[in-house]
Amino acid sequence: MSATFDGRSGRQGRLSRWLLGRRPKEAAGDGGREALLLAAAAAGLPLAPAAHPADGYRCSCVRVGCPTPARHPVSFAWQTQCSTDRAQIERWARHQPEANFITATGMVHDVLDVPLQAGREALERLLVSGVEVGPVAESDDGRMLFFTLTRGTPEDEDEWWPCELDCHPETMDEHPGLRWHCRGSYVLVPPARLPGDGRGVRWLRGPEHPLPEPLTLLETLTDACARHVGTAAGRPGTAWPLQR
Repeated sequence: MSATFDGRSGRQGRLSRWLLGRRPKEAAGDGGREALLLAAAAAGLPLAPAAHPADGYRCSCVRVGCPTPARHPVSFAWQTQCSTDRAQIERWARHQPEANFITATGMVHDVLDVPLQAGREALERLLVSGVEVGPVAESDDGRMLFFTLTRGTPEDEDEWWPCELDCHPETMDEHPGLRWHCRGSYVLVPPARLPGDGRGVRWLRGPEHPLPEPLTLLETLTDACARHVGTAAGRPGTAWPLQR
């Protein structure tokens, strides 16, 4: 590639500026947050309240040493609580003004979750190739989230794997660094705040973009992940095991 993605020069720089120009506008204050949440719900993403950062790096939940601060649902019943109802989202947003929100995957949509640099490379390739990408979010914890249609629940359950397994063991080397969030999982939905100064999750391409079939993105994403982890290991082309 001719340059880095961060806007310094070349094709990737042009793509970066294009994405920034098309990034969903986030109005200041709680009104902007609520509008973005309602837009996600209107696009069919089921939402539920989540924890949020407290005192810098702590989690708002009462769990001592929370392993996923500000990244988990508030209720253990989040799968049944998740809703796209406008009135319900408005009540949650107004009564819990600090809360993040999660969206449950495997109902309407899945999420392909990849390392940030691999995601940026893949996103450029997909857009340049004219592939319909759909909504994409970027997280300051070093991940990029590609929202897709769900694989659903096939009649033959052998053709479906739960999110906890990520993929069949025999295909792990083919999916380095990739996590496929499907039934039984969730991700933070923008706008969300992460522990630390100014860190969060934001849309690069908003929920107004139609959800694509996941298999149309998978080859490009896994190829970018393989290059990313191989370079990080100092062994180009070497794949690491799938992140869990």
